Amino acid sequence: MVQNLHQIAHSVTYTLDQKDEHAFQENIKDLQKYDLTRVFLELSSEEQNLFLEFISVHQLADILSELDGGNQRRVIDMISPHTGTLVITQMNNDDLIEMLSNLGEKKATELLSDTDEEFSQDIETLMEFPPETAGRIMNNQMVWINKSYTVREAVDKLKHFAELAEYLNYLHVIDNDKKLVGVVSYRDLLLADLSQKIEDIMKTRVVTVDAMMDQEEVARIIQRYDFVTIPVVDEEEKLLGIVTVDDILDVVYQEAEEDIEKFSASGKAIDFNTKPFTAAKRRLAWLILLLFIGIVSGSIIASFEETLEQVVALAFFMPMVAGMTGNTGTQSLAVVIRGLTKERVNTKQVLKLLYRELRVGIIIGLTCGALIFVIAYLWQGSAILGLVIGTSLLCTLIIGTLAGTIIPLVLNHLNVDPAVASGPLITTINDILSLIIYFGIATAFLSHLM
Repeated sequence: MVQNLHQIAHSVTYTLDQKDEHAFQENIKDLQKYDLTRVFLELSSEEQNLFLEFISVHQLADILSELDGGNQRRVIDMISPHTGTLVITQMNNDDLIEMLSNLGEKKATELLSDTDEEFSQDIETLMEFPPETAGRIMNNQMVWINKSYTVREAVDKLKHFAELAEYLNYLHVIDNDKKLVGVVSYRDLLLADLSQKIEDIMKTRVVTVDAMMDQEEVARIIQRYDFVTIPVVDEEEKLLGIVTVDDILDVVYQEAEEDIEKFSASGKAIDFNTKPFTAAKRRLAWLILLLFIGIVSGSIIASFEETLEQVVALAFFMPMVAGMTGNTGTQSLAVVIRGLTKERVNTKQVLKLLYRELRVGIIIGLTCGALIFVIAYLWQGSAILGLVIGTSLLCTLIIGTLAGTIIPLVLNHLNVDPAVASGPLITTINDILSLIIYFGIATAFLSHLM
């Protein structure tokens, strides 16, 4: 497909050079909007200008919904204000809200100023919802029916507003006060008698989300029930719009990116196109913090200098103990964060998780401790040294596993994103704990090691 896109882009370039609009349209007529956008991005600036002249307003709306914020601003600047006004009325409201947010308040106001008052007020109302809530990502362009309709009236309305029926799965049913009272599947609608009332065939138990609900929680509900769409209501149960699965996929991708950035302590988004200085600047804050925390590790080693001088072999195993402790902590951290993204935990679940991770730590610690005991004994010929290192590893792996579990749970309880308990941070903290335990046990057995 990538090769085909390159071939299509080459053909499109040729038709643009020839200024052959008919051939241009033949090349792009069957492209999905994602592929159309990829072709557009492969063109030169001059070719892109001509490309924008040749495509329809509907095609331009599709492209804008696929572009990132920077390219959206660039395209809006390339087209006329009149075309900009036309294209925003063709976009799905949820895509338009996201684009206007990217463009900034001044440009958004400028674009909306030339649209009709009802449309602009509708969009401004949606933009009043806080970012990353159901209200902000919902689409209020949808087909609804009144419970008093007959099946024939419902079908006629659906046909009339077919362009708004983005997903042909359910029709949402409201009463005269616009409150959501039920849903009707298209299957039930097709099988019902045309004279039947909608209220006689609708399902009244409807799963809804509040407009102020966090988008991550909306994603969990859609995943839990395998929905394609979910209705959004206000505090009075009035139907405001729907959140569709394609928007939820965007949310999941966005949230996963954010968590990966926090988990790796890399700060704001860094991709293949980020400039070296910008990438370094975004990483430095965390790394400098971890550098100073790491100095604590050095001071711990310095405080046990006498122990190291007397048993130099302890230094051979020091990186291994610290590294293993950091690794097991990071593994536990990943497990907890993955679990927290799927569900909210209660006290019983927390205690169950801590007990499970304690047992995991003991099993891992006993296995690795026994293994390093044998290795140390065969390498250094000292059973006491092997016992010290094995016992230290057992203790540090248990503590490292618990630390990787407890820290994100505490942050989650404090309503702080647990992903900020990043891998490097957990590793650094566990380094400090492992060194204290390692040298503490070694010092206690010092007389037997000499």
